[in-house]
Amino acid sequence: MSDLGGLSREELIALVTAQAEEIATLRAVNAGLAARLERLERLVSRNSANSSMPPSKDGEPGRTAPGEPITKRPAGGRKRGKQPGAAGASLGWRPDPDERVDRFPEGRCDCGAELGGATDLGVSDRFQQTEIPLVSATTTQYEQHTVRCGCGREHTAARPDGAGAGRVGYGPNLRAWCVYLMVAHALPVHRCAALLESLTGATPSVGFVHATLTQAAAAMEQTDQQIRTLITLADAVCCDETPIRVGPRTPEQGKGRKKARKKADKYLLVACTESYTWYMLGDRDLPTFKAFILADLTGVVVHDRYSLYDHPEVGNLTHQLCCQHILRDLEDAAQTYPDADWPTQVQDTLRGLIHQANLARDAGEATTPAHLSDRLISLFRHGVRVGLSQVRRIPGPRSRTKQPVGRTLLEVLRDREDDVLRFVGDLRVPPTSNQAERDVRPAKTQQNTSGRLTSEARTRDRYRIRGVISTAAKHGLDQLTVIRDALTGRPWIPPLPVPT
Repeated sequence: MSDLGGLSREELIALVTAQAEEIATLRAVNAGLAARLERLERLVSRNSANSSMPPSKDGEPGRTAPGEPITKRPAGGRKRGKQPGAAGASLGWRPDPDERVDRFPEGRCDCGAELGGATDLGVSDRFQQTEIPLVSATTTQYEQHTVRCGCGREHTAARPDGAGAGRVGYGPNLRAWCVYLMVAHALPVHRCAALLESLTGATPSVGFVHATLTQAAAAMEQTDQQIRTLITLADAVCCDETPIRVGPRTPEQGKGRKKARKKADKYLLVACTESYTWYMLGDRDLPTFKAFILADLTGVVVHDRYSLYDHPEVGNLTHQLCCQHILRDLEDAAQTYPDADWPTQVQDTLRGLIHQANLARDAGEATTPAHLSDRLISLFRHGVRVGLSQVRRIPGPRSRTKQPVGRTLLEVLRDREDDVLRFVGDLRVPPTSNQAERDVRPAKTQQNTSGRLTSEARTRDRYRIRGVISTAAKHGLDQLTVIRDALTGRPWIPPLPVPT
């Protein structure tokens, strides 16, 4: 204080001004740190319950675990596992076994006599054992004979199904196993070759195993085109996309190495129904989406609100916004505003509408009865209005102004109600894109198991095959048999739907 007393008025003013500037600087720094802390807290609060993150990310260090699942059983409810009175699942007795083997006691009786000469008193015990044979690769030499008809013409026997033009080769069974293990079970190429050697004794090279993808994909081209056509005729198509690491690790020219490695190399897109699955490898950009969304698609597109689905150049689509994604976003809002009732109210009404739609569909109805849906829709609208009144929009350009949590979602629920609740009035439309998420999940499994796929061409082959065998499985067919039939020149073609 004594030091300040000797200062002149001008010096005091300069000192106060400097301190005010320093305080303003500190406030700006504190505001920046607070905003950064808020962003970090929000990032670690993301989990599978309030975002589209996969459950495998929930256990990452520092990440907030999701709360209790919605389907949590109440206290005193049924226990986990098999319920009393429920049908069990076990290996059953077969009245028509493939083989019967009589077994007799061997050795000597205590009296010293050989049991081989004892009197047979009949069967006193029966036991059935289901077993697989030990597999061993065998080499068969086919000798194609030429014969001469009485008219003088000569005829040579054809090679067996699936035989190539060379003098030696692996048969269609082994090649089908290569494709099946790599595509259906995501085995890396080296592990696939090692497994076949362990199981059969055959020693196919890694190059041969990898080449079977190209052979199978070429054989399934017509099937893939048929699936694509049938999807365009469907009443509703579920769509999804996921990043996939494809191509060389070295980034392209002109890209920073750090940036290029962090960015997904490609995106795998899936369009599917309960009966068909079709994949496309591309980018998450407009040209890819224009090629992905089929030009003559007439059904409803069920998707996760990614902006390119609404781009005017993609096409004039009829939308159903995925309610599962909406429920996750509402859970995020419920955690952000714990004292607000509107997130829970909108969640409950959406779940109620989905439940009533499922009941009506199971009953053979074409639409949800109005006396069941009208009250829920009214509660849905009321919850949205309350949310809009409580979560105010921040003025500014829409593309550059960050809005509070839930505001953009509430505007979607208000402005695109028809696209959110389309499933209520048309039971052919599923309320979620869960089918697409299930069909795209094998790609995530493959990335965790095999890692980067180095060739874009082989990746396209892989997912053409995956789309065909997924469609075949939806039709109740065995995937391995479908692959073998394609390799022997008899590709399965999905039938045209029966007109109703």
